[in-house]
Amino acid sequence: MVELETRELEYFVALADELHFGRAAVRLSIAQPALSKAIRRIESRLGVPLFIRSSRHVELTPAGEALREHGRHALNAVSAAVRHARRAGEAHGRLRLVLKPGGDAGLLSGILAAYARRPDARRVDILFSGPADRADFLLDGRADVGLLYAPFDDLDGLAHETLHAEGRVAIVPSGHRLAGHATVRMSDLAGEALPRWKGVPGGDGTGPEVADVTQMLHMITVSRMVGVLPRSLVEPVPEGLVCVPVTDAPPSRLVLAWNERDRRPLVAAFVAAAVESKPQDS
Repeated sequence: MVELETRELEYFVALADELHFGRAAVRLSIAQPALSKAIRRIESRLGVPLFIRSSRHVELTPAGEALREHGRHALNAVSAAVRHARRAGEAHGRLRLVLKPGGDAGLLSGILAAYARRPDARRVDILFSGPADRADFLLDGRADVGLLYAPFDDLDGLAHETLHAEGRVAIVPSGHRLAGHATVRMSDLAGEALPRWKGVPGGDGTGPEVADVTQMLHMITVSRMVGVLPRSLVEPVPEGLVCVPVTDAPPSRLVLAWNERDRRPLVAAFVAAAVESKPQDS
């Protein structure tokens, strides 16, 4: 027997995120008394308190912490199921491709042209992601295929084909101590401030937080940090910056990825076209 409805889970998760009845009610577009009543009904049905309430604050109980974690997964699963069902029923569905801005190594036009020549080609919608959430787009069904960079992006749960491999470069201001070097090693960057990527947990950068390559390049220009990126992400090289090859950095691979459980002909056709169009030296 299902003890909670999806809408009730949405109410609970909103309050668990906000820890404030007023803000949660605004987020849900409902009246605050209605939200309070719904939360009491959920607690009564489950037989455990989910929140500790006082006149000054709201906090989660251990039971509430557990329900927030699993409830969020449940809502994500429901959303993904709806998206997959709708997509499977679309006789003339579109294909959604996700990438980060500038993250195609110059290959996207050729891929799209090769795909457009296929008799079964569909319209391709381009989606842009944040620095490190392209895999999430593929796993939860927001996108069908994506251009990801290995080893930076997590490929767990994804099938993929390598389209291009390239070296990595250190990006430094033109007046930097390494700017005149023909090559550098990663050890040469010891002590330098490297970017902290927004939304990427566990990063070891000590420099300012950045959300994309454009922000990173701006911070390098004003000597707040240095960076290491695949060469194609820094072409053309902005004025005032210098790119120096890093000889001991592992190569970066641009891969076309898709959910490993997605075996639709729509996806297979796009993958085949992308592989056929990739440069011969990749």
